[in-house]
Amino acid sequence: MTGGSLGMRSGSYGSLDKQLQQNSNNGNINSNNSCYINNVNGLSPIPTTRKPSKMQKERERLFHWICKFAGRKKVGMLLLCVISAAVFVWVLYVGKGEDAQESEPVQNIGVNVSMPLKNHIESNTLSSLSVMGVVRDLALPPPPPPPAVFLGYTLPPGHPCNSFTLPPPPADKKRTGPRPCPVCYLPVEEAVALMPKIPSASPVLKKLTYIYEENLSRDGEFGGSDFGGYPTLKQRNDSFDIRESMSVHCGFVRGVKPGRNTGYDMDDDDLLEMEQCNGVVVASAIFGAFDDINQPKNISDYSKATVCFYMFIDEETETYMKNAGTLGSEKKVGLWRTVVVRNLPYEDDRRTGKIPKLLVHRMFPNARFSLWIDGKLELVVDPYQILERFLWRKNATFAISKHYRRFDTFVEAEANKAAHKYDNASIDFQINFYKNEGLTPYSEAKLPIISDVPEGCVIIREHVPLSNLFTCLWFNEVDRFTSRDQISFSTVRDKILSKVNWSISMFLDCERRNFVIQKYHRDVLEQIAPPVSVAVYPPPPPPPPPSSQTLYDEPPIKFYHETSPEGTISVPIRKVQPRRTRRSSSRRHRKVSAGVRDIHSS
Repeated sequence: MTGGSLGMRSGSYGSLDKQLQQNSNNGNINSNNSCYINNVNGLSPIPTTRKPSKMQKERERLFHWICKFAGRKKVGMLLLCVISAAVFVWVLYVGKGEDAQESEPVQNIGVNVSMPLKNHIESNTLSSLSVMGVVRDLALPPPPPPPAVFLGYTLPPGHPCNSFTLPPPPADKKRTGPRPCPVCYLPVEEAVALMPKIPSASPVLKKLTYIYEENLSRDGEFGGSDFGGYPTLKQRNDSFDIRESMSVHCGFVRGVKPGRNTGYDMDDDDLLEMEQCNGVVVASAIFGAFDDINQPKNISDYSKATVCFYMFIDEETETYMKNAGTLGSEKKVGLWRTVVVRNLPYEDDRRTGKIPKLLVHRMFPNARFSLWIDGKLELVVDPYQILERFLWRKNATFAISKHYRRFDTFVEAEANKAAHKYDNASIDFQINFYKNEGLTPYSEAKLPIISDVPEGCVIIREHVPLSNLFTCLWFNEVDRFTSRDQISFSTVRDKILSKVNWSISMFLDCERRNFVIQKYHRDVLEQIAPPVSVAVYPPPPPPPPPSSQTLYDEPPIKFYHETSPEGTISVPIRKVQPRRTRRSSSRRHRKVSAGVRDIHSS
């Protein structure tokens, strides 16, 4: 007997509705409300042979009620949803247990991959629903997590650096100038272990690119140079409007690659070495043979192997060092790798020195952290200890020391004028321009900002987009106005702070003097007087006239020198009772003159 003769159901849930409709039309429903299924070949219905029990009747009644209002298709979908919900709860439970055990992260795996649904649902059901587009990835992957950024850290309780405070200044009244103060550094091994594995946050700004102009345009020129471009006043103002993606002037505008046909050009082998520096770089510069190279001290072996020490020099300094025998063919002077820069964009060596100082991120595109020190400074603390103390522990991306004496930009401008650091008219023009933009004298209203004037000989920074933007815009002000970067510092900083929640860490100048020792410029060293051991004596007194030859047989008379408008004369020492009145002083002079006349007369 075949399945068709017995009235077996079809294998597809989709044929149930048609059969029910056919049975309803033919009136094949018995008095017990039992469902009779017609054979597809047209055979007569076969009634059930056994009388169903009471519980079976209730089940059949419930089943017929579901068939009446839902149909087989919807019943299958309902069963599938129940199974899917169970699977989803199981996946969540397993993922939570793995997270608690701190194992490897769980990948976002769909149900079709992780669960063998054929053990719960017939294969034909799954295939038919997949064709209809009903089944998708039932366990949707969670949204991607936000990009991870470094959020800082705190030293453990009881750490000595947590309770460290600056001692009072020494009570030596003879030393009134700036001096170093103690700083609590971590050991090099601990500082290296605390180095962030991921970059710090860059508020708002995520992508920063730089303007390239092969043919420079001077339309609407407002200062500038061929090296930095000629940004208009509108472009300058737009650069302070912080956005997620920005493109600004940042030096090297005439070349695709910084240092190649841009002015401030470097050799290709030097550029290749600089690109391979992907960690910490310590940079300095000497132009015009203005300083002597100072070798870093107290540098760990790990830093010697991992930190890039670069000294930028011009051709004049290169010639001087070769003649002095301090520079050989290997381009190494101690820890420093020297890079000769050609085609300097400025005649002013101080302005040229601002390029490696502020644009180090452009010359080292893969470096994460940088420490700039002026050529006259000697580094005496390991770079990792400095970065940990002033950047990582403070959760900062830019750190600079404040000036030891001045904290107001207007006062700093007057000090530059008094010291003839730059043309006074240019300084006045720059200050008046900033004043019209809203620059005000420093006051306590700017707290927690502690100063408007930095001591710019040391800069510690992380190369994230926002700190790179700050140094680009700071350099643009130096390129446009005077080369005195202390004057433009507060204007650029305050304009950026008005747009984003970002801060610059300013530490004490005595802390800066703890890790760098300031030396004299080379021209000052050459002018310093020789040591005390090499004494310079005045010329001997003239010999006495021949008539006083007999005086040589007597005990010699001691002479001292006295300066007068007529010249230097030698007079014998006579014990004169000191008197305080002016009249007694005049008598003394008369006696001395008389003594002179007596000697010459004899």
